Amino acid sequence: MAAAISPFAAAPFALVALALGGCVLVPDAPNVEGTPAPEGHGVPIDRPVRVGELVVTPRAVVEDSRCPENARCVWPGRLIVRTRIDGAGWRDTADLTLGQTYGTHGRVIALVSATPGRQAESEIETRAYRFVYAAR
Repeated sequence: MAAAISPFAAAPFALVALALGGCVLVPDAPNVEGTPAPEGHGVPIDRPVRVGELVVTPRAVVEDSRCPENARCVWPGRLIVRTRIDGAGWRDTADLTLGQTYGTHGRVIALVSATPGRQAESEIETRAYRFVYAAR
C-alpha cells in the first residue's frame, strides 16, 4: 500500500521545480555582465563589445609606449591591453597588442585601434581610452 503524501510535504519540491523551470541556460552565448556595445564601437575599460560571436572587454592598459603624435621617434612603441574574451561556455584573458592578432578557441581577434593618441609631456587618463576590436 502506497503512503499518501501530504500537500504540505510536497510544497518544497513544487517550489524547487518551479524555480528551476524559470532558469534558462543558453549554451551558445557568452556570459558577460552588462549589455555589450555593437561590433565596431570604441569602448572604455570594463565595457564589453561584440566581436563576431565573441564578447570582448578591455580590462586594463598594461603598456602604452606609443610614440607621441607630436614627437619624432625611432621606435613606434606599442599599446598592450589586458582583454577578457568570452565565448560560448568559455572565458579567456590575454594581453593584446595593438595591430597584432590573437587566437583562442578557434577564433582570431585583434585590437585594431585606440584613442586618444599619446601626446608628449602628458599622460592619458585611463577613463579617456577607447578601444576597437575586430574579428580576423
